[in-house]
Amino acid sequence: MIRFILVVLFVVIFLICSIPLFFIEWLIGKINMDAKNRSSLAIVNWAFRCVLFLSGVKVTVLGEENVPKDTAVLYVANHSSYFDIVLTYVRVPRPTGYVSKAEILKVPLLSQWMKNLHCLFLDREDLKKGLQTILEGIEKVKSGISICIFPEGSRRKPADTFLPFHEGSFKIAQKSGCPIVPVCLNNTSAIWEDQFPKIKKAHVVIEYGKPIYINELDKENKKFLGAYVQNIISETYFKNKELV
Repeated sequence: MIRFILVVLFVVIFLICSIPLFFIEWLIGKINMDAKNRSSLAIVNWAFRCVLFLSGVKVTVLGEENVPKDTAVLYVANHSSYFDIVLTYVRVPRPTGYVSKAEILKVPLLSQWMKNLHCLFLDREDLKKGLQTILEGIEKVKSGISICIFPEGSRRKPADTFLPFHEGSFKIAQKSGCPIVPVCLNNTSAIWEDQFPKIKKAHVVIEYGKPIYINELDKENKKFLGAYVQNIISETYFKNKELV
């Protein structure tokens, strides 16, 4: 429980102490939005690295050279832990927003940082609002902001299984033309969810697949893009199980 308490204390203290930074970041954004994007990225990267240190997580990263550095991308990852966001965000090479559930908007301070980081809040109960969120994602990618999405829609599932990847999750890439980067995460639930509420040391493997360019796929894979990407991540997942 010591790690859990340390992580919670750090997050609470960080959020409270960062309140003055909201004004500073707002001011920077008025002068230079790119500078604000980079400073927000650096601040949250530092905070997330502290969380990982306090959690005792060991990370093996494979294929990071596959991530394009000169263009915005759509990261698509399997999902089994809240730590998936922390683990992947510290590695993004450019400003990146995550697609999150709309309920997070109710969390003070955290939701403000997420807005600063260009996160999108998806209302799964309202089709019209969901479409608007996707349109916002398309515009962000066109402006140079990468987006990360977990197309299973939930992290609650039996171990070593995958929920179907929602085809709508890929609209951002289909409409913007950006590359899709498959991200495979192994053993992330071992950090917290497997023995909730305790946080334990764990070895996590992250592998970035080669970027997928939709216009280079054949007709069948374009039609069932979710299944195609899920298969790539699934194969990588079971390949990397022996590394954990």
